[in-house]
Amino acid sequence: MTSDFTLSADAVTLASAGSSRGVEHPHGSVLRAAARTRRGQVGGALALLVILIAALGPLMAPQGSGAFVTTPFQTPSSGTLLGGDVLGRDVLSRVLDGGWELLLMAAAATAIGVVVGAVTGVFAAYKGGLTDTLMMRVVDVLLAFPQLVLALLLVSVIGPKVWLIVFAVALGHAPQVARVIRSAALDVCERDFVKAADLIALPPWRVMRREIMPNVTSPLMVESGLRFTYSIIIIAGLAFLGFGLPPPAPSWGVMINENRIGLTANPWSVLVPASLLAVLTVGVNTFTDAVARVGLGVVERPRRRRFGGLIRSHAARRASGD
Repeated sequence: MTSDFTLSADAVTLASAGSSRGVEHPHGSVLRAAARTRRGQVGGALALLVILIAALGPLMAPQGSGAFVTTPFQTPSSGTLLGGDVLGRDVLSRVLDGGWELLLMAAAATAIGVVVGAVTGVFAAYKGGLTDTLMMRVVDVLLAFPQLVLALLLVSVIGPKVWLIVFAVALGHAPQVARVIRSAALDVCERDFVKAADLIALPPWRVMRREIMPNVTSPLMVESGLRFTYSIIIIAGLAFLGFGLPPPAPSWGVMINENRIGLTANPWSVLVPASLLAVLTVGVNTFTDAVARVGLGVVERPRRRRFGGLIRSHAARRASGD
């Protein structure tokens, strides 16, 4: 019985070939399936609308975001379609110019937090034992700090720098992602195709990257969407509290804070940036929900088929050799 699992060059070569051919990328499968649903289409359209406004806004702004063009809290007119803000700057220009940096910071914080958290969760689940226990205790310590409080602590001590805000938000995301992905990876690590990869002596990093990570795609993508939403809320909240990018930066969070005192005089200076943040949040959450609904089971079948063929082919080669 032991000889059936003896390593051979043929088995390793077969595993390498099977890992790179004939497997549809799971991320694309989940995204396409989610985009075909009504929920995914509505959510994607809302999110894409705000992203396009933020991306193309700086090119379409009629005035400079820092130019004083009217009186404070001037009501909308032909020259200023959304009126003036607290200092007499054009609200429309500041709205169009204030979203791109927020989205970039949120995307960077999300990417860093999700990557670090996913790698940590998969590594802990795959290694198990003492390694898993120690890593999860560190995660528990980080989870004990509320995310916004942790970000406020770091930013208030060092200062409102772009890299620090991104790092603080990512640091709050990583342990939450690690906990979720570890739970999903624990089940995957017990599947036959992972055990088969171990039996043919694939390197651990390759097993984690090619066999485990693709099979936690659905929860990973759901977490990415949620973390992106939380990143936007936290970064805009820091700006509202005065810990974001300092004025005159045309951030949507800063605009809400600056113009709330004139809400009755010119409500557009607050309602428009707040509405864009709300629409983006709803859109991302709705699309994420569509991913969660259609993602289960989409990414597991190709791996099962591949390793089923791998084991049968390896057994046939050994039988013919005997």
